[in-house]
Amino acid sequence: MKTHRHKPEGAQCASDDRLVRLTALLAICVAVIMVAMKGFAWFITGSVALLGAFLDAIMDLSLSVMNFFVIRHAQTPADREHRFGHGKAEALAALAQASFLSLLAAYLIYESALALSDPEPIDESLVGIGIILVSIFLTLGLVFVQKRVAKATQSVAIEADSAHYEADLYMNLAIIVTLVLSGQSGLPHIDPLLGLVVAGLMANSARQVFISAGNQLMDRELDETQRAEIKHIILSHPLVRGLHDLRTRRAGTNIFIQCHIELDGDISLNQAHRISDAVEAQVMAAFPTAEVMIHQDPEGHEELTPLERS
Repeated sequence: MKTHRHKPEGAQCASDDRLVRLTALLAICVAVIMVAMKGFAWFITGSVALLGAFLDAIMDLSLSVMNFFVIRHAQTPADREHRFGHGKAEALAALAQASFLSLLAAYLIYESALALSDPEPIDESLVGIGIILVSIFLTLGLVFVQKRVAKATQSVAIEADSAHYEADLYMNLAIIVTLVLSGQSGLPHIDPLLGLVVAGLMANSARQVFISAGNQLMDRELDETQRAEIKHIILSHPLVRGLHDLRTRRAGTNIFIQCHIELDGDISLNQAHRISDAVEAQVMAAFPTAEVMIHQDPEGHEELTPLERS
């Protein structure tokens, strides 16, 4: 029997896409403020730690701008050359961000090692502390929004952007401790030691983003919980007698679901079509941004391969 394909609901996709774009734009606005504040703090204090924070803010701004334009490209509708859309552009952007984050971690390790060999106290630390506290407040708000949007839309680009802003939180906290201990308590060696800790946290964030983006680019299956939910929904239809060759993948905010359902071989094509429509509607209710493609087979007709039995 023919394959029946159902596209995601336009309203839900449009809503998710708009939410992702607005979140990316918010990140740019916050990054601009961060660059201005941290640049001013470094100019006033001359602190090496704040210089690092200023350079990191510039990096954040460049990544967020790149992220915004990549997300716009990823949300471009499917065309003749890209029948499944452009969602994987998000994963490519995430890989770029993870690479930048890894380089930043390596640079921080290098600077920390140099500072360990010749630690110096920090002057005018109170100004720096005040500005970093404001930065932490702004970053917390941004990360909170990004995490909620990433969870709701499954956007790896927003997830990657959130990862390096979350790393900034740890860096900002470490800088405050550094400014207090080095500038107020006369313990300059604390600065490079905390720098090494922050570098490790940043490297771990980069690793997580690499894994998430790589899974999308390699068309990794949805997790077993989601696959089990899809199977349960499909097999719950009273006229579906079997299911095989379930395949799933994700690209950007979109999910692609393919499967074969087994039906009574004596029913008409029109009946099979109506059953398939009903099954798709149930799957779409649980996965609104999914594109569902179902092939109808007469019960007992197929010969299953090991992959299809999954």
